[in-house]
Amino acid sequence: MEVAYSTLLARKTASGAAKNVPKIVSLGGDHTIVLPILRALYKKYGPITVIHFDAHLDTWPGYAGAITEQSQITHGTFFYLAHQEGLITNSSIHAGIRTKLAGPEDLENDLEVGFQLISADDIDDLGVPEIVERIRGRVGSRPVYLSLDIDVLDPSVAPATGTPEPAGWHARELKRIIRGLAGLNFVGADIVEVSPAYDFAEVTTTVAADLVHDFLSMFLSGAPQTSESRTNTNKIATAKDDREL
Repeated sequence: MEVAYSTLLARKTASGAAKNVPKIVSLGGDHTIVLPILRALYKKYGPITVIHFDAHLDTWPGYAGAITEQSQITHGTFFYLAHQEGLITNSSIHAGIRTKLAGPEDLENDLEVGFQLISADDIDDLGVPEIVERIRGRVGSRPVYLSLDIDVLDPSVAPATGTPEPAGWHARELKRIIRGLAGLNFVGADIVEVSPAYDFAEVTTTVAADLVHDFLSMFLSGAPQTSESRTNTNKIATAKDDREL
């Protein structure tokens, strides 16, 4: 995967401009795919800042029974390994977290790996605009990779995943947050942990495909959304709705 991703990064974009490195949207599959992706991106950009939407931290040092080098790489340890390899910066951020923890050491380790944390519950206290501003303020202008585990959404919205957690965000909230990140220095993105075999009426795959469309639109527009522009956009949308009514 690292070789394939590096090969794609070496290609010219549709515009043909040499400085325009392709921005790849990857579809998973197990979240472990992010480790080879970060290895490939590191060779192009240096350490990457990560925006990580997930119910879980994925920064655990390991699991009991992981005795070989291969068995240490799982969908819950790959960010820890990326940190160990120097692939990511200390300015990364989680959003939507609501995982069960073994104790304070999990959070202490997470901070050491380089992540700040926005919990799922924070959306009630902070609201969408403040979450957007915190993410933007955290990552700044650094090269940033967006990794979205579909289980950041509530299982009622996205049931087809391997490790569902109750009390997650809803698609409308998540889409508003993602759109608010337009204009950041994105170098790639993924949506992972979608399991079609568990899907009912294609509920999960439909929302995942819609989020991919948001990613592509955001990458193509490249225009930053300030608080003022988001407010103006909402006003225009509200006025349009009023006319239609």
